[in-house]
Amino acid sequence: MSATVSMPETAEQGLDASQIAARVESGRVNRSQTSTSRSIKDIVRANVFTLFNGIIFTAMVLVLITGSWKDAVFGFVILVNMAIGIVTELKAKRTLDRLSILVASNYVVRREGRDVEVAHNDIVLDDLLWIRSGEQVPADALIVETWGLELDESMLTGESRTVRKAPGEQVYSGSTAISGMALVKVIAVGEHSYAATLTAQAKVYKKTVSDLNKGINTILKFMTFIVVPLCVLLVWSQVQTFGGWEAALATGKWRQATVSAVAGVVGMIPEGLVLLTSLNFAVAAMRLARKNTLVQELESVETLARVDCLNLDKTGTITDGGIALGQVVPLDGSSGETAQRAAKQALFDLSNEGQPNGTGAAILEGLGEQGFTAGAVDARIPFSSARKWSSIVCGSTTWIMGAPEVIVSALDGDHASLLEQVNAYADDGNRVLLLVKHDGEVPGDYETNPHLDPSSTPVALVMCSERIRTDAEDTLAWFRQQGVRCRVISGDNPVTVGAIARKVKLTGEREPVAMDARELPDDINELARVLEGVDVLGRVLPNQKKAIVQALHTQNHVVAMTGDGVNDALAIKEADLGIAMGNAAPATKAIAQVVLVDSKFSHLPDVVARGRQVMANMERVAGLFLVKTVYSALIALGVVLTQIPFPYQPRHITYIGALTIGMPAFILALAPNTRRYIPGFLKRVIYFALPGGIATGLSVLCAAWFLPGVMGWDVQRSDAQLTTLHGVVTIILFMMGIFVLARVASPLNSWRGILVAAFAAAGVLGACIPFVANFFELIIPTGAVLIPTLIALAGSAVCFAVCLGIAHCLISQSDTPGAM
Repeated sequence: MSATVSMPETAEQGLDASQIAARVESGRVNRSQTSTSRSIKDIVRANVFTLFNGIIFTAMVLVLITGSWKDAVFGFVILVNMAIGIVTELKAKRTLDRLSILVASNYVVRREGRDVEVAHNDIVLDDLLWIRSGEQVPADALIVETWGLELDESMLTGESRTVRKAPGEQVYSGSTAISGMALVKVIAVGEHSYAATLTAQAKVYKKTVSDLNKGINTILKFMTFIVVPLCVLLVWSQVQTFGGWEAALATGKWRQATVSAVAGVVGMIPEGLVLLTSLNFAVAAMRLARKNTLVQELESVETLARVDCLNLDKTGTITDGGIALGQVVPLDGSSGETAQRAAKQALFDLSNEGQPNGTGAAILEGLGEQGFTAGAVDARIPFSSARKWSSIVCGSTTWIMGAPEVIVSALDGDHASLLEQVNAYADDGNRVLLLVKHDGEVPGDYETNPHLDPSSTPVALVMCSERIRTDAEDTLAWFRQQGVRCRVISGDNPVTVGAIARKVKLTGEREPVAMDARELPDDINELARVLEGVDVLGRVLPNQKKAIVQALHTQNHVVAMTGDGVNDALAIKEADLGIAMGNAAPATKAIAQVVLVDSKFSHLPDVVARGRQVMANMERVAGLFLVKTVYSALIALGVVLTQIPFPYQPRHITYIGALTIGMPAFILALAPNTRRYIPGFLKRVIYFALPGGIATGLSVLCAAWFLPGVMGWDVQRSDAQLTTLHGVVTIILFMMGIFVLARVASPLNSWRGILVAAFAAAGVLGACIPFVANFFELIIPTGAVLIPTLIALAGSAVCFAVCLGIAHCLISQSDTPGAM
């Protein structure tokens, strides 16, 4: 507690020391202890103990037990994938833990008849608190006395107009004092305050749902039911191939049997797809960061591709939250240049109060840019929310500015046409003020007894409006072209919001349909039906914004929600994708998946386009990985049924996977692609993967079945002949991998063709480098092996073409798209 602070005189005494101590002891202080629902331990456990990690780790341990560490290099993908996931979620947790709507600072409270300064957290229930201009209200309170307090509650209600408060009225934590001051009594502190209640709801951890990750996890779960029994069967079949358990243990062939079984299992798990998904999300996030767009959850990049419904908060999104001076329209008899200049000078002086409100500040800024400066004022009547007008006296002329309907009601004569003109401007989204003047002697008690002279003459209408972002119209046009339905949801008057929606052409050439949210039904399904025909909603409460998102979800829409205020936080949390402006409330930014750091609405097309690129390309390259899953499962099944030695080792699949799947997939995933994502990722990818996978599996099995007989090999007894068979099968696998890569990368008449040729050459070159060839046990067929190898390659190419042709015929007869 600091020294005494000088404030206005008041009879209120405030709490004494014993009352304060009792409240502190009972915990009725302005502190909030809520935190995120996930601890560091939970985050680490969720990313380490996954089904994918369990399968790969078990396989790696089995290989290491055999002593064949070269065949265990596939396990490093676990470490990279875990690191990406843990770092991302720890960042999200840190952001949520720092979440606070209220700005921590010192405040002045009245205790024991003295005004003292205390910290934000030291305010207690029933404290008498001073709220001064520029301060944020730290706790819910009731007005005791006021000296023209005017609050900005837009962060809480979405209503962009400032509000004058009178004694007995309630003020909410999170609102900001724009002008004046007040003495208030605290009625709710800490977790019980309005702002803290919203914060607590916003802090609940919500994992972004990824259709891509769901598809991958579905594959992993399905493969688990196959992998475990198949692994056991593979080990058993390989042991039988080498003479049974007794012979395998005696000769050490059990090691080869285990490594062979792992080769079959690892091939069935699309480990590279899991890693590539995380890396691709991270790269997209880094690219967006260069454009001042912060992605706080990597999976949300994918959600961007699926958005078909965008809910926009007006203030801070379409408008920048500021007020701008528009027209000053002269009325009858005041159209001369001299008269107009005198009117504008009077407007400047009327607005030049000690602490002008938002409208007054806009007039000062607008006229100041035109060269107007403060003039001589003999007397001033400041704006009052009770009077709804302000006035100044300059010589023998009294100028009055305020609400048109209030001023006109006090004037002589019929001014119906003037009010019609006012309403027309108001319907176009303007805040309209009326300027009148009266020439004549001013009463001596005018400053203590201000009044409107009925003979005053209307001089001009003053139009102010919210500043519309220059990029809003073009951005909305882009979304219309992309088939994304945009709606404006605001706490402001629906007429005002509708006018702004017309200005930015929210619905193109069609007139936007506006509605007052107070007329919305409570039933979610009925609300969903109503929303289909509505473009603009005004007077929307925070809970209604959330309900609107829920209603759109019932119609299977993927909803994005933008906003900057605390009133938007619940809806942003409920939406599939929450987007906050950089100047938003800390709570809103912390729970949003995407933050437009420089608050530019024009970044949203970049954000959506990047999401579409990621998802469209990941769907394209996922086929590469699933082809390997299909042929690995088919080969494993064939090996178990026919009890032949497994035709390749884990190191072979690592080499082939890197050159025909992993590295080219990463490059293809970064290519430009703006195709909008369509649900059904997993089904389309499976349809794509089956032909190539079946062709590859059959080609390898045919080589493993018939080549030893043609060559007269006994691969069960001769390690050298088994190694040669592995080498031939590896060549077949590599060629088929290049075929599949060419299909995924098509059309090949661009850099994509060069990409395929480069990796094909790299694979051949690797076999010619001694270190690489020795490490991965690669061979180049020569002598008697060459001709059978070429025949096997030719047969494999024919098999691939036949399977592809059959698949094309089947797909063309169905509604399922086969090309990606």
